[in-house]
Amino acid sequence: MTIFISGGCKNGKSTIAEDCCVKLSAGGPLYYVATMVAYDDEDRERIKRHVKNRQGKNFITLEQPKDLLECLKYSDPRNGTYLLDSVTALLINEMYSPDRPDTDPEAGKRTAKDLAAFAKKVKNAVFVSDYIYSETPAYSEYTKEYMKALALCDRTLAQKCDAVAEICGSIPTMYKGELPL
Repeated sequence: MTIFISGGCKNGKSTIAEDCCVKLSAGGPLYYVATMVAYDDEDRERIKRHVKNRQGKNFITLEQPKDLLECLKYSDPRNGTYLLDSVTALLINEMYSPDRPDTDPEAGKRTAKDLAAFAKKVKNAVFVSDYIYSETPAYSEYTKEYMKALALCDRTLAQKCDAVAEICGSIPTMYKGELPL
């Protein structure tokens, strides 16, 4: 089963995703695909909180900030259950690089393609993405480019996944299928 979960920051997406993965795994291997690169203290604290929340759930962490399909070489895609947290961070890492002065214009298409291939290759997966599309008077061109690429990734997952949910205040709103909770 594949599940796409979206929602605003700090709305309980990761906790619900973890619970879905544990249920789906039925005791099989659990993999946490960690995509975030820590750039500051706030990032490091967020990562610590997520690691602490996963304690005791038997997740094997796969650090994969880029090149998503590479992590399948080090895991068991036919029997494993994967939690990819988050699509948002994965795309940032693919799109922007400290050694490039601009964005990678193909990152959105490439990442969407990789996400679809990943969903097809694994037994179970839960993908977490942040909803960042609220209105504001003006975004930079970089931000608009990123939002467009993330929307492509999110639409791709919504089409490919068996279940699609938006989380607000730890309450899921279902758009497709059901969550195994």
